[in-house]
Amino acid sequence: MNNRNRWRAIGALVGLVPAPSIGVLAAMVLFPGALLGKVIFAASKLWLFAFPVVWLKLVERGRLSITPARQGGCLAGLASGAGLSLLILWGFFAFGQGLFDRALFIGKLRAIGLGAWPVYLGGAVYWILVNSVLEEYVWRWFVYRQCATLVGPATAVMLTAAFFSLHHFIALQAYGRLSLALVCSLGVFLGGAVWSFLYMRYQSIWPGYLSHAVVDLTVFGLGALLLFGHP
Repeated sequence: MNNRNRWRAIGALVGLVPAPSIGVLAAMVLFPGALLGKVIFAASKLWLFAFPVVWLKLVERGRLSITPARQGGCLAGLASGAGLSLLILWGFFAFGQGLFDRALFIGKLRAIGLGAWPVYLGGAVYWILVNSVLEEYVWRWFVYRQCATLVGPATAVMLTAAFFSLHHFIALQAYGRLSLALVCSLGVFLGGAVWSFLYMRYQSIWPGYLSHAVVDLTVFGLGALLLFGHP
């Protein structure tokens, strides 16, 4: 392997992967509710989405392109999203409700302004239609490619999923006990691995996005059940 490409991939990962964890740690653990935490979180988000483009332009000397999925990619995305959603629903109704502190969960959502239906619905639309695309662009298109340069395609699927899970684990601890964070993070890891595999297989973010969007729809549905459903 070309040493220059290897070191370039390491630099890209070091520059990007810690950013969301720093933002979540500041906003939810170190400075919850404080202006400093919100500023650091916003800056980490901006860095997360801007860094890949800047790196592509200045370091890789490439350009962005909207690559359509190969034949069958969209169907694979929808099917995998449905499969992951069924697994989430089974886990939640089989044993997951016992892990949730519903009062804490509701309090956290209300604290960040998601306690009313219109705002919650608006947040869901943003996460499903916009944030999911941005996450696929960052974690599958950018991070997966850097990992594949270092360890090869198959191992990169697992490594990317691990990186993708880090900031989710930190955030999830704020919503309940450690056991909940571990179980949900395992689900995030599985989803990340599936979406990385879809990128590896179809060389496009769109199958992963479709799968991701279906899963987010399911998660927001369960969130609505907890937040607005009967006690």
